[in-house]
Amino acid sequence: MSQFPKRNARAKKDARRASPRNIVKTVVITGVTRGLGRAMAEEFIRLGHVVVGCGRSEAGVARWRAEFQPPHEFDVVDVAVDEEVATWAGKVLASRGAPDLLLNNAALITRNAPLWEIGAEEFSGVVDVNLKGVANVIRHFVPAMVRCQRGVIVNFSSGWGRSADAGVAPYCATKWAIEGLTRALALELPPGMAAVPLNPGIIDTDMLRSCFGGSAANYPGPREWAQNAVRFLLNLGPADNGRPLTAPVRGAND
Repeated sequence: MSQFPKRNARAKKDARRASPRNIVKTVVITGVTRGLGRAMAEEFIRLGHVVVGCGRSEAGVARWRAEFQPPHEFDVVDVAVDEEVATWAGKVLASRGAPDLLLNNAALITRNAPLWEIGAEEFSGVVDVNLKGVANVIRHFVPAMVRCQRGVIVNFSSGWGRSADAGVAPYCATKWAIEGLTRALALELPPGMAAVPLNPGIIDTDMLRSCFGGSAANYPGPREWAQNAVRFLLNLGPADNGRPLTAPVRGAND
C-alpha cells in the first residue's frame, strides 16, 4: 500500500494547526525537488502552510504530485527560461493570488576549477539559473505582490555571496550579484513588503559535497536545517526589508 495517502492525511491534520499565529500562508519555492528546496517544502507543509513549487526534474515533480495533492501544487519549470516562468506564474496567480512568501532557492554551481578553466557555456549556465532565473521569477510574481502591498521575497544568497574562495568564482559572482539585486529591489518595494538576501549557512547538500567532498558531512543536513529555518522565514516581515540575513543553523553534532 502506498505511503502517500498517509502523508496527505498527516498534512491535512497539520493544516488545522498551522503556525505561526494559525495563519495559513501560500509559499512559492523554486528548486523544490532536491536539497534545501525539498526540505523547506516538507517543513512548510508539515506546519500546515500551502506550498507551490517548481523544479527542472520531471521525476522529482511527479513524486511531489503523488505525495502531496491540492492545495499544494508542483510544476516542471526551468527558471532560466523566462517564457516558462511567465506561464507558471500566470497560472499560479490566477488560481491563488499573490504569494505570502516567494523563495528564490533554485541554484547551480560549476565544478571546482580556476575561473579560466570554466568554459563560456558552463559559466552562462550558472548565471542563467542563479541570477537571471531569480530576476525572471521576480518579474512575473512580484507585480501582483506590489498591487497587494504585502509579501516577503527571499533571494537565497550564500556565504560565498559575502566572501570568496578559490575554485568557485562563477558561483561567487552570482551570489554577490544576488546581494546587490535584492538590496536594490528592497528600495523599490512599497511599505508592507520586504526583500531579503538570505545566507542559508553551510548545509550538507549535494551542491556542498561537490565542493567539500566528504567533509560536508560535518554540517547539518537539509531537513535538520529546515526545522529552524522555516520558522525563521515565516517570521520575516517589512522590518526586515533590505537586511542581509543569515538563517539560524545548528551544528551537525549539536
